Amino acid sequence: MSYAIREVVEHARVIERQGHTVTKLNIGDPIRFDFETPEHVRNAFIRAIQEGRSNYSDSEGIPELRNAIAASEGKTGVNVSPEDVIVTTGVTEGLEMVLAAVLDESSEILVPGPSYPAYMEYAKLFGARPVEYHKIESEGWRPDIDDIRNKIGSKTKAIIVNSPNNPTGAVYTRSEVKEILDISGEHDLIVLSDEIYDRITYDRKTVKPGTVAKDLPMVIFNGLSKVYSSPGWRVGYLAVRDPSGIISDIKEGILKQARTRLCANTVAQYGLLAALEGPKDHVSKMCAKLRTRRDLAVKMINEIEGLSVSLPEGAFYMFPKIDPKVGLDDKKFVLEVLEKCHVLLVHGSGFGKEFGKNHFRLVYLAPEEVLGDAISKIGGFLGERAPRAAA
Repeated sequence: MSYAIREVVEHARVIERQGHTVTKLNIGDPIRFDFETPEHVRNAFIRAIQEGRSNYSDSEGIPELRNAIAASEGKTGVNVSPEDVIVTTGVTEGLEMVLAAVLDESSEILVPGPSYPAYMEYAKLFGARPVEYHKIESEGWRPDIDDIRNKIGSKTKAIIVNSPNNPTGAVYTRSEVKEILDISGEHDLIVLSDEIYDRITYDRKTVKPGTVAKDLPMVIFNGLSKVYSSPGWRVGYLAVRDPSGIISDIKEGILKQARTRLCANTVAQYGLLAALEGPKDHVSKMCAKLRTRRDLAVKMINEIEGLSVSLPEGAFYMFPKIDPKVGLDDKKFVLEVLEKCHVLLVHGSGFGKEFGKNHFRLVYLAPEEVLGDAISKIGGFLGERAPRAAA
């Protein structure tokens, strides 16, 4: 298995051992910068420890949290019951469980291209073939509906929808979500909706697939790590919405895996409970900071000859394109930027060899002065290279 987001860190450690400070714009970890886990969420975690709640929980999660998750989803228009919910060790574990239950050696799954590396790697781990569907970069990374339709075959079992999207920051419109769901219904695909960035948007709100199609079999993923700035707590959830009982055997397969791994972090579950039931005023403040940083990064990158980027609408990632005239593929570009500028990015091909190549992912969580300094260094590096590339 390969996970580019963390693999590049090994190269950064070499630079750090040489005595240099590396600006790490490679990983979506808000807590590394100037974002905090909300106080009421932290207090719930601490209180759970003080009250001795360090026991195993039910494998599906503590009952009050499952109730709160169902209620939270219901407020957005997605109807699930507590019995449909399994609390997981972050969204990534939930993805692993579901893909293990859905896929086998004879199956294919549609994943957005470019996409979060775990989608493709887990599919391959279970013997399946991940098939990337095209997103249209010139239109802000909109999903290419025709390409989705053309890539569905007899072996296709499921499709992953990730909006707001990692690594591009695209937020799908209601009509785009509906078209994807209509196609999924036509071909009996299970819809896997990764909604971990659902509240981090700037220009349009997230459209949750569960609010658009009420009858399709669907698994929803969400958690605490991004919106509540607590990725190290490793707590999330999946919700299996199957009104017609079409995927009951898959749900049972997921439950068996949950029982085998015992349970998610019990103390962290109380933190997630507090997050769902408590105030959410921090979200608007977080989005306001990120909007300013997004706008700065987009402006600066688009002023650098050899780079271009579309405006992200959500999450905290952007996916700039490297012009061929730069003379470096995305892996070499990232390594040279690290060596010369001491700025850590992630090569785009790590998010899919077909649609990620000749791009890089930049995380814009850092304060403006840090972010601006890093991008200025990248611009200076490319400016120095320009005469050589032209020659």
